Amino acid sequence: MALDRIFDIAGSGLSAQLIRMNSTASNIANSNVVAGSEAEAFRGKRPVFASILNQMVSAQGQSAGGGVRVADIVDDPRPLKEMYNPGHPMANADGYIWGSNVNEVEEMIEMLDASRGYQNNVEVIKTAKDLMLRTLDITKA
Repeated sequence: MALDRIFDIAGSGLSAQLIRMNSTASNIANSNVVAGSEAEAFRGKRPVFASILNQMVSAQGQSAGGGVRVADIVDDPRPLKEMYNPGHPMANADGYIWGSNVNEVEEMIEMLDASRGYQNNVEVIKTAKDLMLRTLDITKA
């Protein structure tokens, strides 16, 4: 595989992890939001990653590469929090409000994992760059 393809693959990983961090930040920001009905309540968002497998073969007979992409962003299927609070201005006729299904502790773990994935891709780019520079140094000698 050509070294320049490594930058494309790691770049796609950076983009995917950034979307994951953004959706996690949105989940945390909306974790305490309440609504007057189950349909209006905030549901946590989860990106779905899919691999990019490029089956084309380059002129040198090598695979042209791959990567990762965000195929979709789906709602978290866990149940919403139904709370009895008849004095709340958004409560329905029965006195219930609905809270999000976001668990802040799990979201912080998700954020840490996405951050580590992002940093790993940055390290791949740094290593590929160092290898390219070392190759140039060898050709100078």
